[in-house]
Amino acid sequence: MGTSVATKISELLCVFVLFGTLLQAEKHSLYYIYTCLSKPVDLPGIYQFTAMGLLDDIQIDYYNSKEPKTIPKQTWMKEKMQEYYWEKGTQSRKSKEQWFNVNIDIVMKRMRHNESDLHVLQRRIGCEIEQQGDEVKFSKGIYEFSYDGENFLSFDDKESQWVAPVDAALPTKRKWDNVPILNQYTKGYLEKECVDWLNKFREYGDEKLRKGSPPDVHVFAKRSISDKSKLKLTCMATGFYLTDVTLHIRKSNTFLSENETEYTGIRPNHDGSYQLRKSVEIQEDEKVEYDCYENDVSHQPFIVMIGTAIGVFMLVVVSVLHVLKRIIGQRNEYAESLKSGAAIAEHLLKASGRGSETSDRSLPDSKQPGQGSNDETADIKADSLKNNQKSGYRV
Repeated sequence: MGTSVATKISELLCVFVLFGTLLQAEKHSLYYIYTCLSKPVDLPGIYQFTAMGLLDDIQIDYYNSKEPKTIPKQTWMKEKMQEYYWEKGTQSRKSKEQWFNVNIDIVMKRMRHNESDLHVLQRRIGCEIEQQGDEVKFSKGIYEFSYDGENFLSFDDKESQWVAPVDAALPTKRKWDNVPILNQYTKGYLEKECVDWLNKFREYGDEKLRKGSPPDVHVFAKRSISDKSKLKLTCMATGFYLTDVTLHIRKSNTFLSENETEYTGIRPNHDGSYQLRKSVEIQEDEKVEYDCYENDVSHQPFIVMIGTAIGVFMLVVVSVLHVLKRIIGQRNEYAESLKSGAAIAEHLLKASGRGSETSDRSLPDSKQPGQGSNDETADIKADSLKNNQKSGYRV
């Protein structure tokens, strides 16, 4: 971003055409992620315990051990869910924080790990659906634990039993399988209650979340680092919510190959939306037409015309300043993005050789959607059934 902007661009014409395609089948998901560290770490934005809800990979709520309060991360969540929901959510998350602090010590002892080292216990729980028209079909439910980035324990929804891929998890499997009501509750949540909450949240969600929104399209150019006689032309689409988006650059109505372009892949923005970029290096005095095609959900074609040299230069300056402004503004947001289990594992579990899959999510209680917090996990339910409220249903 510190490279200079091109000072001369001759007869460069870029056209951005947005074509929409209707999705024939939709997939949606609701997950809750929990991440617990065995001890505090002195890193900005990294807390000993975090929890978050994700609807279609968009964060909808958040909690951490430093500021122990469940907060909405989407405007529509704040508007639609009553204060009682957030109060119950905070109580539930505090209970889970205690549960994780107890159980990560148990797992560490089973694994014969030193308490002086840093370890991570994560959980991911939720459901996925497929929707065609008005028909909604349950696709799968996930309830799984990971420890230091490796699979530790998971629930087999079809067989209604727990699966222990490591010996250290076998005692937990036997204990939890011996509580039939726990497994029945877990299966019922994954297949029914989670789906109800998913549909309720999608109903509450704004148009961007439910139908997708046309991306904001930008173009900017800068001098090539490798060849000063060339310019690097970049097409950027940002602010969209559905990740099945493609971006192509054409030269004189001919699609450029992947070898001729540089592609960033789809990346998250700080607000839960996504962006992608595609770039190509061109001769400074090149006089050809370039088209940048973005393929998204159905919406009207949108065209940005970039004219003669002075017009391009001014647009490039404005675009680069805009991007720099966004980057500076987003640096404070970056720490929050590291709160997810996958990001923490990537940064802290180098010794394991790979990052953890996203950690597990929480279960709602038995109330109907909208009546209370949906953040009541099956293990906490089992806790009350066992009259063991102080320690929780341990692993």
